[in-house]
Amino acid sequence: MDNMEKKTPLNDLMRSTMEKIHEMVDTNTIVGQPITTPDGVTLIPISKVSFGFGAGGGDYGKAAQNAQNFGGGSGAGVKIDPVAFLVIKDGATRVLPVAVPPISTADRVIDMIPDVMDKVEKYFDKKKEKEDF
Repeated sequence: MDNMEKKTPLNDLMRSTMEKIHEMVDTNTIVGQPITTPDGVTLIPISKVSFGFGAGGGDYGKAAQNAQNFGGGSGAGVKIDPVAFLVIKDGATRVLPVAVPPISTADRVIDMIPDVMDKVEKYFDKKKEKEDF
């Protein structure tokens, strides 16, 4: 436990790298700022953020000179992928996915199911309105 509490050049290296990652990756990176179009539609971008981090180092030379003979390095990588947009129009919210185009016919059919269900629901709503009159 004493080793973890001591301040070493490696601790400083890791701390500064993590601070830089924190600056790049925050909640605004995942859920973006709303964008409002002139016709009143609000779009909110949603992203997936992945990151990796690594650090290492070592002391070289005599024990009395460790602080002067430190060698180390750190690195990090961040990947941001757009996932979807929340589309808000006339009080209704929909998710518009940003996806790779479907490869097979089965993929296309699966992707079409939500739109088909919306159309069927609207059809039955209109039919019910006509019957009520």
